[in-house]
Amino acid sequence: MARHLITSAIPYINGIKHLGNLVGSQLPADLFARYLRGRGHEVLFLCATDEHGTPAELAAAKAGKPVADYCAEMHDVQAKIADGFGLSFDHFGRSSSAQNRKLTQAFAGRLHDQGLIREVTEEQVYSVTDGRFLPDRYIEGTCPNCGFEDARGDQCDNCTKQLDPTDLINPRSTISGATDLEVRTTKHLYLEQSKLKGQLADWIDSKGDWPILTTSIAKKWLTDGDGLQDRGITRDLDWGIPVKDGDKDWPGMEGKVFYVWFDAPIEYIACAQEWVDAGKGSDWESWWRTDKGAADVRYTQFMGKDNVPFHTLSFPATIMGADDNWKLVDYIKSFNYLNYDGGQFSTSRGRGVFMDQALEILPADYWRWWLLSHAPESSDAEFTWDTFTQDVNKDLSDVLGNFVSRITKFCRSKFGDAVPTGGTEGPAEAALIEELTRRLKAYEGHMDAIEVRKAAAELRAIWVAGNEYLQATAPWTTFKTDPEQAACQVRMGLNLIRLYAILSAPFIPDAAKTMLAAVRSDDADWPTDIAAALHALPAGHAFDVPENLFRKITEAERDDWAERFAGVRT
Repeated sequence: MARHLITSAIPYINGIKHLGNLVGSQLPADLFARYLRGRGHEVLFLCATDEHGTPAELAAAKAGKPVADYCAEMHDVQAKIADGFGLSFDHFGRSSSAQNRKLTQAFAGRLHDQGLIREVTEEQVYSVTDGRFLPDRYIEGTCPNCGFEDARGDQCDNCTKQLDPTDLINPRSTISGATDLEVRTTKHLYLEQSKLKGQLADWIDSKGDWPILTTSIAKKWLTDGDGLQDRGITRDLDWGIPVKDGDKDWPGMEGKVFYVWFDAPIEYIACAQEWVDAGKGSDWESWWRTDKGAADVRYTQFMGKDNVPFHTLSFPATIMGADDNWKLVDYIKSFNYLNYDGGQFSTSRGRGVFMDQALEILPADYWRWWLLSHAPESSDAEFTWDTFTQDVNKDLSDVLGNFVSRITKFCRSKFGDAVPTGGTEGPAEAALIEELTRRLKAYEGHMDAIEVRKAAAELRAIWVAGNEYLQATAPWTTFKTDPEQAACQVRMGLNLIRLYAILSAPFIPDAAKTMLAAVRSDDADWPTDIAAALHALPAGHAFDVPENLFRKITEAERDDWAERFAGVRT
């Protein structure tokens, strides 16, 4: 079995995330991690909160709390919500950890030793009203490239173009809204990414199996304008990792911190150290250092398209530039945006359904199934209450839930609370086994390739096959003339429940547990032979009739939720 390292883009600490954030990184990463574990692979699945920089300071100020306290509280909130959605992180860390502080400073020192960091005297925007320099994300204005009016000083969220604050049209402070901005001189450290452009280009060109979305964004950043630019790695902020050269002070950089884009990806590595220090695992270096065993690890990252530039260029530049046996990513699965009912989800403006609100109104599996089966892989997708209600009711209630309910209730009423004996399998059972064998191979192929929507469609087809088998054999009719043959058909149906539980666990883990508990199965090994899997529960094996796996969403609920979440969240 292989070893798989999986990371999802680490969410900002500034508040609770919306469903678009969830489906853009954490949820598909969890799907893949659960699937690989189910297949018997060794998996280390890491995530963390991104706690430094402007978003943390602004959110803490708005909440009226010290930034360190705010971050600690919000980390706990995000961890609890992640658990509510069944995100199976091996560790959910913090970029403000002592481990990340030490490692970030060590990387900076190593890059300096390699001749890849230079000191730059630059002009930076200063707010007279606020009495401070304004780092990139403290400034908003109109994007000169696409005209988006709320572009940030580092990047436009609308067109993803990399920006400098001085590029913005009609810039304003995000702290006070002040427009009395002026340019003043300050000193910062720059990572000389341009020196690594050729190496990065060759590396990206070698990734022929990466999604087109990932490589197209990376190559655009490499070639647009003057190509890959050197990038500042320090900022004039109070909250962050102090600038040091390893464990030594960095002359001239007193009072400055490392820029969040530099330290946040390094947290992926530090998170593994936190995992070990928390007593959850051992030997983190075997996952991250190629000279300690990580050369045999398959490393997959999950992220939204807005995070692709930093993960295909800047973080790899940090790894390559350090030249110190650190593991580079093997595969980057990127996603387009999930929009909300004709517009965009927005954390800052509170548009759409947020993760805590989602769990308040429906269990996690409802959201997991819909989001993953509509994952924005090839293009942007859109959430509407009509499609959500329609698909959940059809797929989860009518297809899967109805199958489990029909077969268990019928068996109890006619044969009792144990798998019945009798009957002989015939053409219908052989055809079912043949179809499921073919579909299982297709399902595994899509999951191995991280083709999320195709995998969901194949899983649904597997559920449908069971319903079609019941419709074709009609054990409730067969029972009237041939009870033993009906027993054979029911026995097949009960074994299908167990099979569905195992195959569905990556998508809907809570329902999968309920199905396994209903058929009283402790064995959840991934099937290697469908025929064997459909005979795993022998005659006489006890079962229970579970509560409905999924209830239907009513029209009244749909309309109420559509109205409730139409406005700006306060």
